[in-house]
Amino acid sequence: MHSKTALSLALGIFFAASALAQQVTLPLPRLLTVMPMGGQAGTNVEVTITGENIEDVTELTFSSPKIAAKPVAGTTNKFTVSIAADVPVGVYDARVMSRLGVSSVRAFSVNKLPEVTRTKANNTVETAMALPVGTICNATMTKRAVDFYSFQGVKDKAVAIDCAAVGIDSRLTPVLILADSKGGDLKVNRTGGIIEFTPPADGTYLIKVSDLTYQGGERHFYRLALQNSPAQPQPQTATVSSMSWPPEGLAATAPAKETEPNNKDAQKITLPCDIAGAFYPAADVDTFEFTAKKGETWWVEVASERLGLNTDPFVLVQQAKDGKFADVAELYDIAPPMKVTSNGYSYDGPPYDAGSPDVMGKFEVKEDGIYRLQVRDLFGGTRTDPNNIYRLIVRQATPDFSLAAWAVHMTLRNGDRASLSKPMALRQGDSRAFEVAVQRRDGFDGEIDITMENLPPGVSAAGLKIGKGKPYGHLILTASSDAKRGFSLAKIVGKATINGAVVARPVRVASMEWPVKDAKGEIPSPRLMADVPVSMTDSEQAPVTIALAENKIFEAKAGETLKIPLKLTWRNEFNGTSIKVKAYGEGFSAIKEFDIPIKAATHELVLNLAELKIAPGDYTFALQSLGICKYSYNPAAVPLAEAEQKKAEQLLAAAAAEAKKIAATDAEAAKKAAEKQKQAEAAMTAASTRMKSVTTAANPTDTVEILISEPIRVSVKPATVTTASK
Repeated sequence: MHSKTALSLALGIFFAASALAQQVTLPLPRLLTVMPMGGQAGTNVEVTITGENIEDVTELTFSSPKIAAKPVAGTTNKFTVSIAADVPVGVYDARVMSRLGVSSVRAFSVNKLPEVTRTKANNTVETAMALPVGTICNATMTKRAVDFYSFQGVKDKAVAIDCAAVGIDSRLTPVLILADSKGGDLKVNRTGGIIEFTPPADGTYLIKVSDLTYQGGERHFYRLALQNSPAQPQPQTATVSSMSWPPEGLAATAPAKETEPNNKDAQKITLPCDIAGAFYPAADVDTFEFTAKKGETWWVEVASERLGLNTDPFVLVQQAKDGKFADVAELYDIAPPMKVTSNGYSYDGPPYDAGSPDVMGKFEVKEDGIYRLQVRDLFGGTRTDPNNIYRLIVRQATPDFSLAAWAVHMTLRNGDRASLSKPMALRQGDSRAFEVAVQRRDGFDGEIDITMENLPPGVSAAGLKIGKGKPYGHLILTASSDAKRGFSLAKIVGKATINGAVVARPVRVASMEWPVKDAKGEIPSPRLMADVPVSMTDSEQAPVTIALAENKIFEAKAGETLKIPLKLTWRNEFNGTSIKVKAYGEGFSAIKEFDIPIKAATHELVLNLAELKIAPGDYTFALQSLGICKYSYNPAAVPLAEAEQKKAEQLLAAAAAEAKKIAATDAEAAKKAAEKQKQAEAAMTAASTRMKSVTTAANPTDTVEILISEPIRVSVKPATVTTASK
């Protein structure tokens, strides 16, 4: 089990006894669907949203200021979205502001093509929905069925068919089939790519869409694009693996291109180089030849999977000897900086993989001579797709780094595993921990300082330094106990000194596409977010706040014992008699686990700096634990629902009395009165259902929560050198 990210579950046996009856982490707002899930630039589109823990929604916003939304009057889940004409084609993040703050994000696609939304079933050849060429259709997959679309093909005029799903947050694994007018299969694509088709004759052709395992429902949505060929694939969200691409300062397009045929007859190049190529046709091996001198070291990077493609690049370097080429180096995948979960639910690492099947490595030239570099896709033996492109860079060492952050996750000893989207939505007195992983480039191994800017009032952040050569650090986000409701788009930055100069690199934030309550049955699917939305809510408070008794920097000399008084504010009932506490932070993560009694108002943290081997310097760390607290969801809604129910009862009684009074006097009036009574009965049923729902939610529930302290700052001074020691 990963020592820092798994949160030290020595108390797991205690948790296991009640695990089946508890929820994991406090509820956070999550936006689940936006339908339709995109629109044409320069148009308005009405969307319907669904989610969980998103009551009292006040606004729907996007990661582009050129996409705006207004609520549809008289509704609680509909918005009119206005997309400016100059919004570039792409995928943008949508999120809502609710009682608990900003929600998790959902992809919203913008294109230049006209768009339609399927509104009725089309699960047979006879009910196929007609789709004009040059159109995108938004739809949700029908469970245990196939969706049919028809179009009019023109002889020798090629079309491109593309079903976007995986790259737009859908849970659909699309199977795309091009068929004749009777439904006979002509071309099949099960890998999410484009089907290129040139009709042999004028006529009607069919497109069939299904899920690989015939799943369906509102979370299995897709955007089916039918265009004239050639066409680019629809845009996608960024994978977590793409956090290391592109290198800083790289041109948007490569200055050189591979030229076929270059499988056997090598393409001559000079180093350094930056070349655009494609794994095309099937089993393509692109070969580049160059001269190199003894003592040179060249770093090789290939990007393809990080461009959003289902590829696995491999590089082989060879040297010419005696008329033949001998292998010098094999360059494979980019290793993840942190060991990731091995099977999706065992917590032997986080559920976020910042590694990639792409290539980043080096080879050293031992002798002057002629060398060859071969690039191939290990998945490309049978695939012929010109869209499977790559970017090859060969350079001398350019030390640098890339960063990505994600909320700390947890598991329970009994194997229950939740991988939940965790938006940066804070409660009063809340502290949240985020892991910050680094991909180091070309030998860089220096320290990295993490900072966060542009936070809502009452919210602060402390970056826990990534140590020399270390793969990750932490970021602690803290809300004061009296902070007011607020929202901002923040910025996280990592700074390091490289070759004597301070460089700053952005930190991208990753989140789960869907809240996975039990990852034994569903593999979590994370991605990078487009920006860093942060919110503060004053509707709830954190179950406990672990703070400093004095807000100051604590000072001590190296080798001394440092005592730090803590102040604890307990707001919820907790199970057990104590919480077990460890620490995050370079140098201080070795603090031995200790107990803090439940309900203790104070605690003294004693640090043996000699035992911890803390060198002189300035440090920031935070304490971390797990606890099971009693949590009531939105209890303020109960009296409101009760009042609504009483009002409905009164209206129903009045309507029933009126209907009874005029029943025998006027047939027309009696009919209207009966209809009014029927409406009142429906309102009463709805009010009773809501009352039951909010009452159930407000009942205290055992909730396992990650408990993080406010950041603790320590300045360690050099030890005093005595005359005797000299």
